[in-house]
Amino acid sequence: MMRDTMTPAAARVMWVNGPIVVGAGPAGLAVAACLRCRGVPSVVLDRADCIASLWQRRTYDRLRLHLPKHLCQLPGMPFPADYPEYPTRDQFVAYLHAYAARFHLRPRFDQSVVSARFDRAAGLWRVRARTAAGDATEYIGRWLVVATGENAERVLPELDGAEAFAGPVTHVAEYKSGEAYRGKRVLVVGCGNSGMEVCLDLCEHNASPSMVVRDSVHVLPREMLGVATFSVAVFLLRFLPLWLVDRILVLLAGVFLGDVARLGLRRPSKGPLELKNTKGRTPVLDFGALARIRSGDIKVVPGIRRLRGGGAELVDGRFVAADAVILATGYHSNVPQWLQGGELFTEEGYPKTAFPEGWKGASGIYSVGFTRRGLSGVSLDAVRVAQDIAASWNSSATVPLHKQQTL
Repeated sequence: MMRDTMTPAAARVMWVNGPIVVGAGPAGLAVAACLRCRGVPSVVLDRADCIASLWQRRTYDRLRLHLPKHLCQLPGMPFPADYPEYPTRDQFVAYLHAYAARFHLRPRFDQSVVSARFDRAAGLWRVRARTAAGDATEYIGRWLVVATGENAERVLPELDGAEAFAGPVTHVAEYKSGEAYRGKRVLVVGCGNSGMEVCLDLCEHNASPSMVVRDSVHVLPREMLGVATFSVAVFLLRFLPLWLVDRILVLLAGVFLGDVARLGLRRPSKGPLELKNTKGRTPVLDFGALARIRSGDIKVVPGIRRLRGGGAELVDGRFVAADAVILATGYHSNVPQWLQGGELFTEEGYPKTAFPEGWKGASGIYSVGFTRRGLSGVSLDAVRVAQDIAASWNSSATVPLHKQQTL
């Protein structure tokens, strides 16, 4: 989403008979489908030229859902029965296309929202969007649903000496496969799920990755005796407090994975679920990277002090040679770039009120996909938001959908 540089006279104006949904990823599709099932029309806007552009354009080839499919399905439509327990990226994208078709969702693409503000005098939201060619439209409606999610923009840390580094420095969003790095020494900055999985992929393509671990990290097995670790956590939370479930998960991780601190992976003092809920830090699920670390195929190194021509000087004084650098440093919200008014969101672009109450603000603004609970949180938000808007919709006289008009 871009910042607003339009003048009011430059925009075509369109009345939206229903909510204006910003974002056509899983969150936007889910809430639009839930609204449609309750008889409420909506307009979905997205800056890209396709649904779920993050999944289609900015993910690597080997990516799979990290949780079992029944925990990742959107409201109203399960995954196909023949899908594996952990669907691939392409299978998930195909599922999203089928989902959009089933609920007759037709987002308006090439609509980069540059501003959204609540007009208190009129009691309406004014959302301005612009195409790549510069054509502008102002959408006006009673409700605004922010569904751009937690992963809208790349986090690009500044590295001292980057201009002197001889090789490419890219974000993991540009990474597709280790084939392009075959035979090369690669410095992967970040030890989250993406960093670990990229390192594993590089190994399988005969590259030599070194993984920069700057902070402590929780590593958990993906499954415990054939049961997804997340499913175990959900089950335990039905009976036990979160702090105790965290202790149990760490204990079980030690049993199944051993002492990962000996591999250079220090565990945080706070538990994995507490960090996920309060800081949005997702625990790493091991897909085989730990075995590669133990064998020496993946080297764990501390933070970077500065890049040099053929590698990086580390904070402990060592030098690690590298032909390329991949930044597995994650993403962040872009809501502050375009949403005016801070009643619902913080300056960092996340709901001010903690889960499960951060989905609704004043004046008809809602959020979907900011729970820090992945696709299961998206579904929960979508249902709640649709129910709330439908209640308002049904309690007031509203112009039928076919009478949407350009003013």
